[in-house]
Amino acid sequence: MPPTIVDVPTPDGTADAYLARPDSGGPFPGVLLFMDAFGLRPRLAEMAETIATRGYVVLVPNLFHRAGRTRPVDMSALADDSRRAELFARVGPMIGALTPETVARDTAAYLDFLAAQPDVAPGPAAITGYCMGGTNALRAIEAHPDRIAAVAAFHAGRVVTDAPDSPHLGVGAVTGELYFGHADQDASMTAEQIAVLEKALDAAGVTYHSEVYRGAHHGYTQSDTPMYDERATERHWSALFDLLERTFRG
Repeated sequence: MPPTIVDVPTPDGTADAYLARPDSGGPFPGVLLFMDAFGLRPRLAEMAETIATRGYVVLVPNLFHRAGRTRPVDMSALADDSRRAELFARVGPMIGALTPETVARDTAAYLDFLAAQPDVAPGPAAITGYCMGGTNALRAIEAHPDRIAAVAAFHAGRVVTDAPDSPHLGVGAVTGELYFGHADQDASMTAEQIAVLEKALDAAGVTYHSEVYRGAHHGYTQSDTPMYDERATERHWSALFDLLERTFRG
């Protein structure tokens, strides 16, 4: 079924979201899809529907809900040097507002909403996240390891920073499986940062896969951006569905 728009109550207000589900049957495992910095839009609805057709109920929340309901973003600005800076200036403060505490609080609300759907199976959910959504998906599983069985993070940026609350420092809390599909030559997640992340994961004994998609740019899964890479996106789908199948169907 095409995704519908739903309202998800959170402690800090209402988050608009897409909800996608299989045509019939169930119950199905629940999956959260954490958006990139450009918000809810047709590409994310399309991705949610793709996941739903494989037998999952998918919720795509507006992670920027504190700034209001989703506003359309002119994605053509990404290819225009004169407008790109203005676009990032708009989304930058909203990204910064997603602290570990707000992500943990919001994620609990998203999980509650998903679990309350009549066609969602009981038990932990999974998250797939893109760009900043991948980073926040890692924060989410660190905050709720008992409620999230797996996380896939694609072209996630700033997973490793010098900040005392850098996402990679909390991986010791993770009990589920992680997958990272890194973009090649990504300034927000360099080879050195990937190595630091993997060292932290190894030290914590986390089950994970970490791969670099050679030739793919940051944002490679998003077909409405200049960074889209069809081959890398197909590889991402294979990795994601492999993870979900292992997690929910053994």
